[in-house]
Amino acid sequence: MPWSGLALGAAAWAVSTQLNYALVPWVCATGINVVPAVALALALLAAAGGALSWHSWRKLAKSGSLERPEAGFPHRLGAAVGMSAAALFTLVILLHASAGLFFSGCER
Repeated sequence: MPWSGLALGAAAWAVSTQLNYALVPWVCATGINVVPAVALALALLAAAGGALSWHSWRKLAKSGSLERPEAGFPHRLGAAVGMSAAALFTLVILLHASAGLFFSGCER
């Protein structure tokens, strides 16, 4: 769970990037620009991954056994990386969505 922000954020960004390109023919044919709505949903998914990482960070801090050598994995570092990556991927998805507000992809 500490790395969920990294995993969900990267997956949401990859899906968003692919859908931005794949939806262009449909948007041009119908005139309905769904790219910002899809990007908003995927940004919420990336932010949810960050929330899971944050929850894991807080749970580890309360447990008192943060970085024992016998644990074998730096859970708190993983949670910090997950939160940071989720914030970055959410921002990138929202920036792509903002471009979709001004351009439909049908411009020549």
